Amino acid sequence: MDFANSSLYEGATAVVEAALLALNTTGKRRVLVSGALHPDYRRVLRTYLDDLAAEYVEIAVAGGVTDQAALADAATDDTACVIVASPNVFGCIEDWSACFATVLEGSTVGKPPLRIAVFNPIACALLKTPGACDADIAVGEGQPLGVPLSLGGPYLGLFAAKKQFLRKSPGRLVGETTDSKGRRAYALVLQAREQHIRGAKATSNICTNQGLLALRATMHMTALGPAGAREVAEQCWHKSHDLAARIDAIPGFSLKHAGPFFHEFVVTCPVPAARVIDTGKASGVLAGVALGCDAMDGVGQPDELLIAVTEKRTRTEMDRLVAALTSIPS
Repeated sequence: MDFANSSLYEGATAVVEAALLALNTTGKRRVLVSGALHPDYRRVLRTYLDDLAAEYVEIAVAGGVTDQAALADAATDDTACVIVASPNVFGCIEDWSACFATVLEGSTVGKPPLRIAVFNPIACALLKTPGACDADIAVGEGQPLGVPLSLGGPYLGLFAAKKQFLRKSPGRLVGETTDSKGRRAYALVLQAREQHIRGAKATSNICTNQGLLALRATMHMTALGPAGAREVAEQCWHKSHDLAARIDAIPGFSLKHAGPFFHEFVVTCPVPAARVIDTGKASGVLAGVALGCDAMDGVGQPDELLIAVTEKRTRTEMDRLVAALTSIPS
């Protein structure tokens, strides 16, 4: 991408800001949203759009990914943008390029709809990036970049875009310059906020950012470097696939989706997922998230469990989870 701002609140509001930018720049009203976007993000987006002259359109999911046929049917000449996450809420890797091409083919009058990719910054070290898939805007959650969780947070929103959207983008932009002695210096060069330059005409009312966490994420990425970031991504990939294969071999358990995934995958269990989670806790392991629970808006069935494996997970921990699952009657 051509530029990134100095953070937003968190991933969900970054998605909202991308959608608002699309509405403001295209003059169109339809916001197409993959049903495989995390339910928290979809809830926040619906809340923001509810009082605007915008139409929220949710696209069906097939086989764990966005249904291309449903996406083609939903794309019209009034489409402002399409929002697709990869990896998505089920951990599956989406075909961003195909999704974006489908929407562009169905919306040929007026300004083209913006292509919005919701990304995992760790996965970008291993998989094709939003920019490589011709995204206009890339948004995501920066918490995986060295920010430890504490009581449900803290988070920071990532927002990057192509150069033509520079002056329409929310938040703060930092520019590089030189001081009077020719030394490299940095300054806030654009702050497209209602308090500063545009008043009622501001394209966003975002009024702060997560500067401390953005600094921490920057230090984390600097310490890792490109090779370190790829190592983290590769560990996530290999450990998750190793665990997925072992769980799939346990009688009564099976992988829900056949497509590729990064470091999260859905398992169909022989008993309700809530019971599996309780069994894991008894062994000192948080097995995963029940996709059928209210907090996840019931994106899955009661017997479906979403499991995540990062570079921090050890062989001993994974052995403990496998042993706990093996003890559950099939």
